[in-house]
Amino acid sequence: MTENKSSYSKYVRWFWALFAFPFVLVTAIFILINLEVFGPMPGFEELENPDNDLAAEVYSDDGVLLGKFYLQNRTWTEYEDISPYLIAALISTEDIRFHRHSGIDVRALARVAVKSVLMRQGAGGGSTITQQLAKNLYDTREKMTGESSPTGIFSLIIAKFKEWSTAVRLERNYTKEEIITMYLNVYDFLYNAVGVRSASEVYFNSFPDSLKIEEAATLVGMLKNSALYNPVRNPEGMMNRRNIVLSQMARYGYIKGEVADSLMQLPIEIDFREQSHDTGLATYLREYIRLTMIKYEPERRNFLFEADYEDARKEWDNNPLYGWCRKNLKPDGNNYNLYRDGLKIHTTIDSRMQKYAEEAVAEHLGENLQETFNSQVRNNSRPPYSNDISAEEFRSIMDASVKRTDRYRVLRQAGMPEDSIRLIFNTEIPMKLFSYNGEIDTIMSPYDSVLYYKYIVRSSMMAMDPHNGYVKAYVGGPDFRYFKYDAVTQQRKQVGSTIKPFLYTLAIQDGYSPCYEVENIPRQFDVGDSTWSPRSSGPREYHGRMVTLRWGLAQSENYISAWLMKQFSPSAVVDLMGRMGINTRYVEAVPSIFLGTGIITVKEMVGAFGTFANKGVYIDPTVVSRIEDRNGNVISRFIPAIEEVMSDDHAYLMLDLLQGVTNRGTGVRMRFTYNLYNQLGGKTGTTQNHSNGWYMSVAPNLVGGVWTGWEDQSIHFENLSLGQGANMALPVYGLFLQKLYADPELGIMELDEFEMPPGFNMELDCDKLKSESAGRDRYRIERF
Repeated sequence: MTENKSSYSKYVRWFWALFAFPFVLVTAIFILINLEVFGPMPGFEELENPDNDLAAEVYSDDGVLLGKFYLQNRTWTEYEDISPYLIAALISTEDIRFHRHSGIDVRALARVAVKSVLMRQGAGGGSTITQQLAKNLYDTREKMTGESSPTGIFSLIIAKFKEWSTAVRLERNYTKEEIITMYLNVYDFLYNAVGVRSASEVYFNSFPDSLKIEEAATLVGMLKNSALYNPVRNPEGMMNRRNIVLSQMARYGYIKGEVADSLMQLPIEIDFREQSHDTGLATYLREYIRLTMIKYEPERRNFLFEADYEDARKEWDNNPLYGWCRKNLKPDGNNYNLYRDGLKIHTTIDSRMQKYAEEAVAEHLGENLQETFNSQVRNNSRPPYSNDISAEEFRSIMDASVKRTDRYRVLRQAGMPEDSIRLIFNTEIPMKLFSYNGEIDTIMSPYDSVLYYKYIVRSSMMAMDPHNGYVKAYVGGPDFRYFKYDAVTQQRKQVGSTIKPFLYTLAIQDGYSPCYEVENIPRQFDVGDSTWSPRSSGPREYHGRMVTLRWGLAQSENYISAWLMKQFSPSAVVDLMGRMGINTRYVEAVPSIFLGTGIITVKEMVGAFGTFANKGVYIDPTVVSRIEDRNGNVISRFIPAIEEVMSDDHAYLMLDLLQGVTNRGTGVRMRFTYNLYNQLGGKTGTTQNHSNGWYMSVAPNLVGGVWTGWEDQSIHFENLSLGQGANMALPVYGLFLQKLYADPELGIMELDEFEMPPGFNMELDCDKLKSESAGRDRYRIERF
């Protein structure tokens, strides 16, 4: 009897021991996990402030998102900005008892245990939304398995326990709404779409609060496996998964059954817009902002040339955007990180003007200039190069161009010998090429592709509000994907006759009237031991006649500019240009300066011409108005530098001269080809051998400039009719203004007028002035 009782007690102890063992084991595992025996766990600080990289967002002045800078393309979205359909789809599909558990759904785990273990049926993982958040947020299966962690199947079990532990702690620190918000903000939906905001933009060109029911169901359907249920590559599989989500929403009463049935019949419809640094509006501007903001303080040892160091030093000292991330500190004392800190960068760009500018460049070059150029050089000896270069020069240029490619640099850095590299460059491979008619899929050798791109006509353009310096449109080239070089700020080119208004400004400041008459004859300059005489660039029938300064600028006549050059020193022209924002390091103070041999950027030229439209006050072109932190607090505001260069009377007289260019001179196509009859001034420019074409435009509230040319100076049109600025560059701006004036949202810009200075009473009608001053040899305004 005693033995039976002893045996019974023993079985009872074993029973309770076996019964208690799982609970003791689970408790022990949880204790060991929280003691970090099996690897690190997120601490209190991490739970309170999860480390979420947020993309910097770049906005236009009219509130359009232009693009982002990111390591992960994530933009934080608050709970109230998320569609209720999305939240309903998430809960009904992933965790219907979300609001009734504290991070671990015991019922779901029991279901998994019974169906998966005992009945050997697939029943899902039983993970709650909070557990999934823990896994996504803290990488519980990878990041949190340290050296002391066990391996194999037990490692997966420990990882699951870590998820449970972290989920419970998350539930204690956050509300249910905050957990859903975090979950939807950290999930990777592929195609650089991290978080629901980016996913809404990429897949539906929409925002999280505007998603339709079927769109919300599609995104939630991707949560099971984004790669498998990819609406771009697997629409059929995605449709089946989306319909499961819709049925779950109907099952739990979030939508009516008939609504779900109707939506299930719809095909998967997406408006796919993959986001990258290379696509979208204002790509060149965005890259300029990115590179400028991350600059380091210049050190001489990092620059090959002293001049480059001095330019960088000047930018660091005077441009608050230059090196902004290095100059500004977060509240914690660290520098801002452009790719992680969720900055909101508000540019001065108008998205509509930017769109029209990009369209104008593509339209003129793609529909006109490129085809014309190709036909002109087809019979050249070494197309697309001009016939004035030798075979040896051609080989030298191409060899240098090959060595500048990324492909060549990578091969050289890998230690490959020169003959092997040349073999690779002469072996045909599949590739995609740029064309103005769309991307070309072809097979071509890398060498031939280098030569192919020599044909492509390039163009850049910038437009600015002259009264506040805000840049409204910025086009650095034909296509940023293929041409990374920014021809607005990085490129310096000869500017041709667009430099002449600076010389005429000196004359106006010295008291000469636009109606002042000069004999239109050749002029000579002593240059060393010889003499130099510029050739005429105007109509021959006016040679030897008395002509006005207005006529001289309108016709871009070199004889008149040469006369003016004899009245003023080259250094005076250079000094004026420097005060108007041009880096005169690249402009030589020589008599031939009025031919535009100095090399200047588009940005500098537009800023300088803005002085005329801004009553003689130069304003440095500005591309960013303010920067905000991730919470919308303004960190920096940008006020452009200004300098008074001339009186408003002198500026107004220069506007009169520049309007003469479009009314009766080299810019007359703006009137008769593009039907632009508003108050509009301008200046064309053509350089040696027609290698560069320029057009500068001045309207009452918008100043702009266009450069058009090629990568190499030895590629150009052979004749002036095609190679002049009026044909190469002016049409871009003409098309741009046509588009602006046709857009009612931008106001009636063609009705804008130049503001006459107070008390201005000078007669500007030269014919009337001449009749009133009969017998006088010339007309000079003495009051200035």
